[in-house]
Amino acid sequence: MQKILGYMRKAIQEFDLIQDGDKIAVGVSGGKDSVVLLTGLARLRRFIGIDYQLVAVTLDPRFGGQDTDYSPVTRLCESLEVPHIIKPTDIGQIVFDVRKEPNPCSLCARMRRGALHDVAKAEGCNKLALGHHYDDVVETFVMNLFQEGRLGCFAPKTYLSRKDLWMIRPLVFAPEKEVRRAAERTELPIVKSKCPADGYTSRQKTKEFLAQMERESDGFKFRLFGALRRSGLDGWGFPEDRK
Repeated sequence: MQKILGYMRKAIQEFDLIQDGDKIAVGVSGGKDSVVLLTGLARLRRFIGIDYQLVAVTLDPRFGGQDTDYSPVTRLCESLEVPHIIKPTDIGQIVFDVRKEPNPCSLCARMRRGALHDVAKAEGCNKLALGHHYDDVVETFVMNLFQEGRLGCFAPKTYLSRKDLWMIRPLVFAPEKEVRRAAERTELPIVKSKCPADGYTSRQKTKEFLAQMERESDGFKFRLFGALRRSGLDGWGFPEDRK
């Protein structure tokens, strides 16, 4: 977990993600990325020198109309002294049963973000932390380029003026393999997704493409990430370039 804390601290400092007095809602799906994010933010409070509060928020998509057991996440939150809010939704049924979306990820993501924004505001939070890591950054950059024909990516932090809410992504410097290793070594509880599309998405195909390119050309993802940072697109520039 020490490596993860280092990556998170670097992102918080480089992109000015957290300030004194922040109350941060942490989106916790139960997957490895979100539980590592929550654990990292909770541990960083002890020594980073920034005074902030955390609230863990879990949206239950209720795939197939069934509630998900998030009790392992609740026990983790108790050990971290972080309140845990579970919000049941009909997202799974709307996306798969009502709309029968052939490409469900986009609609599902929009609905989940909207619900997270609403819960964060209801809890008096001014920021919402999401668990996107380094590999997510590169994958999104590639997907935007090849699927939409544009250069860009989600930003390390984004201000939502209609909600008066900041979205922050403290894991953006952490490679997925390090996130996975931290979750395993720390024995964090993982709640397996019941999404019918899990493993069959465009992102999964992009992940496989990048893995193949990495095998053929070591450092391929590193160079893509560097190109994004040097471009300065979407707030990804280096601190000295933003002055």
